Amino acid sequence: MATYKTFVSQSQLFPTKTHLRKTPDRINCSSITCVFHDLSKPRHGFTKLSLPLNLKLSPFALESNSSSHGRTVNMPSTCRASSNTINNHNSEKPMTFVEELRSVAMKLHVKEPPKEGRNKKTMSQIMMGAETPSLDGYVKFLVDSKLVYDTLEKIVNDATCSSYAELRHTGLERSGALAKDLEWFREEMGLPIPSPTTYGISYAEYLKEISMKNPKAIPCHFYDIYFGQAVGGRILGKKVAEKILENKELEFYKYSGELSELLENARKKLNIVAEGWSREEKDQCLEQTEISFKYSEDIMKLITMF
Repeated sequence: MATYKTFVSQSQLFPTKTHLRKTPDRINCSSITCVFHDLSKPRHGFTKLSLPLNLKLSPFALESNSSSHGRTVNMPSTCRASSNTINNHNSEKPMTFVEELRSVAMKLHVKEPPKEGRNKKTMSQIMMGAETPSLDGYVKFLVDSKLVYDTLEKIVNDATCSSYAELRHTGLERSGALAKDLEWFREEMGLPIPSPTTYGISYAEYLKEISMKNPKAIPCHFYDIYFGQAVGGRILGKKVAEKILENKELEFYKYSGELSELLENARKKLNIVAEGWSREEKDQCLEQTEISFKYSEDIMKLITMF
């Protein structure tokens, strides 16, 4: 039998709507070799998927695999022949909606760091020690975060969209924890609690608006906000605590119950919400990922602004 090998070219790696690309029908999955462009090497370099990339860790890294040797980027949908197809080469196992959300998010995580000389602070710079967080900025970040969580939780709890019921009481909610943390800063640190900044207000208003215009866009923000906080957000919180809080762990980063179980339960609920959606409806939801990231990045940058 002939051996078929699929190579993913640079032009194929990040196409528009890569989650829709299908693996060619005729693939010998036992011998397939998948390669992708190594973002840490020159433009035309390629590397095998099994090798980790020595990229700086993104604070938004949802469910990424990491080790002391660097970050292993999970292969995008264009390279999923061995993991996303059933042994029978004539049939494919479709991605779940959460897998699609994750695939789109991961493509936004893997970005080249800002060029030297550019005045752009990133969360990876904070985490790696290139930027120093400030106490006032961190409190502003927590205030804006609470506004966003308050808004999202209210939308989910009060929405007339029946499927939103699946997203209630997941154990990932953060409003109550943030309220305790802000009270601690006020009482123990003697810091006044400021009003939300325009960054937090803008994201909250956007969530309210999109929930009315297109309710099916909300699950994307739900995924990006809650899963981002549970993984990358906790890493960021630990780094900030080491620098300015004498390693105190805030309630914002604590969860009641096993976090892995809470996340798995939330994945199942998100997949239930998307059951019966058309391809167009799923795509409209997935397109919210970049918007969610932009708002979240603006809020996170408050940590070093003051």
